[in-house]
Amino acid sequence: MSLEQIFSLCSNIAMVGWLGLALAPRWYVTRDWVAPVVAPLLIGIFYIWLMMNNFGSVPDGAGFNSLAAVSALFSMPELILAGWIHYLAFDLCVGAWEVNDAQQEGIHHLLVIPCLFATLMFGPGGLVLYWMIKLICRATKKTLVKEA
Repeated sequence: MSLEQIFSLCSNIAMVGWLGLALAPRWYVTRDWVAPVVAPLLIGIFYIWLMMNNFGSVPDGAGFNSLAAVSALFSMPELILAGWIHYLAFDLCVGAWEVNDAQQEGIHHLLVIPCLFATLMFGPGGLVLYWMIKLICRATKKTLVKEA
């Protein structure tokens, strides 16, 4: 497979998980299997393959100990793709956690959808948005309970 084909396949696998979280969040197949387990594992297989086949041929000075070293790692298209796949897998796991947590907290799914989109597009920014909504919902519930 070419790098472009791997990119497309992994991106499409992740999108199946994201669409499931957005459109069928209470279906146990989506919530408990596809988004948090199956899609990240399938994507992870490509990640491991890319890392095993390319990590031995990294440029001099490449590594994880400085920004310059990480930049050198990302001078290789294979490792850029591995980095992208890393984001796809972990952001999807975070999105699955957001849906599960929101269901346990009683947060309406319409409030979670913007968080899912933000997590897909901006990773940690979406998680921060989810936590803000969660804290506001908790505070609102406590206020309503005290007033009643």
